[in-house]
Amino acid sequence: MYTVKNNNEYELEIKKSIFISKIYKVSTIEEINNILVALKKEYHDATHVCYAYIIDNIKKSSDDGEPGGTAGIPILQVLEKSNLNYVLCAVIRYFGGIKLGAGGLVRAYTKATSELIKTTEIRELVPGYKISITISYEEQKQLDYILKDIQSEKIYNNDVTYLIYIPKDNISILQNYNYKIIEDTFIEIR
Repeated sequence: MYTVKNNNEYELEIKKSIFISKIYKVSTIEEINNILVALKKEYHDATHVCYAYIIDNIKKSSDDGEPGGTAGIPILQVLEKSNLNYVLCAVIRYFGGIKLGAGGLVRAYTKATSELIKTTEIRELVPGYKISITISYEEQKQLDYILKDIQSEKIYNNDVTYLIYIPKDNISILQNYNYKIIEDTFIEIR
């Protein structure tokens, strides 16, 4: 399973219609809804703002007024074939005056999404944990060394609390620490 490293966009012209495809790394439905509201506001003069997203096992697509199954489903199918997760892909269309037909629309939305993904940096996702470890300031240097290739954040108070995102296969490196599993999740591999 994979996700995108950063948000990205790609523009394509087919028979005078402009297709602007955008991909976002997302983690919640609320985040998706906020992005879609912002896109519809930014592209208020566009003919259609079609989209698809995948978060874990939640999948949704929208044709936004295009004939049924000609926009959202093709976008979703490209995301699925690319084995992407935690992503939203929106394709904004400005109609150019030439009708593409159902087959032409499917090909256009598929191409707009496929070309976007080709230009986007992809990261692998593996099963992992979000954990916390609280240690003294003196123990920091040793834990920093152990975590040199692991994504983590520090919170400084009387002690130092680490929030660590670690693949399940690597959890044994923390065997000498008292850690608490906060969440069973997927971890992005750099």
